[in-house]
Amino acid sequence: MTSPHDEHRLDDSRAGGDAGPEEPIVRDRRRIDPETGQVRAGAEPSPAGSGSGPAGSGPAGSEPAGGETDSELVASLRRQLGERTADLQRLKAEFDNYRRRAARERDAAGDQAVSKLLTGLLGVLDDIGRARDHGDLEGPFKAIAESLEAALESTGLERFGTPGELFDPHLHHALLHSYRSDVSETTCVEIFRSGYRRGNAVLRAAQVAVAEPTEDGGDGPDIGLDGTTSGTLGDTGHVGAHPDEGQPAGGASPGRENTPLPDDTGSVPGPDRGGPTVSAD
Repeated sequence: MTSPHDEHRLDDSRAGGDAGPEEPIVRDRRRIDPETGQVRAGAEPSPAGSGSGPAGSGPAGSEPAGGETDSELVASLRRQLGERTADLQRLKAEFDNYRRRAARERDAAGDQAVSKLLTGLLGVLDDIGRARDHGDLEGPFKAIAESLEAALESTGLERFGTPGELFDPHLHHALLHSYRSDVSETTCVEIFRSGYRRGNAVLRAAQVAVAEPTEDGGDGPDIGLDGTTSGTLGDTGHVGAHPDEGQPAGGASPGRENTPLPDDTGSVPGPDRGGPTVSAD
């Protein structure tokens, strides 16, 4: 950079007819003199608000053109934030539902496994109960049996079925039915095999004999599931025998009143009641 004095000197040397190569002309247009730091004479200050920068754009005192754009941007960001928040809430709800469902399925699978194991051990408990009833549960075997029963009870196994319980078709399996005057409701009067349950699940129903109250106050016969009665004496003196059993049927030939009837398999017993059987075919 050169001063104005040097600039004039360069112009004079070119005017003198110097045959040398032309040198470039450099003009210093800076408003501030770098040597003195003062404003040079002839330099006019630029008007306020003029210029090509961002600050000079638009008339003075007017609102910036980007104000409306900023509000739209904020509204868009808030809308996107609400959408992302809703997505996260849905994902969290789905994960919570999955976690609860997985916990329920895990518990159900564990309960099924325990119930299956306990069902396989019910026969062992029946043997222990029969041995206790006959007085054979003694010595080390008694201690082992009691430890086993205590361990199974700790898993929630419960035994039910005692005489005097009210009959419940969901818990009891009736094998015999009778009428008695000493009961007021359908009652289990005899237990053939105890039942077991774990929680609300019945592992095995109890096999019982039930009795219902009679209207006339008398005791009736025991009726089995096949419809046969027990404890009834017929004219022949046999339990459950029909009064007309053994008598010849009307129109039958004399001497054939004791002929046995064929059984369900189609075979006829021998005349001596114990000899070889002859097939009806």
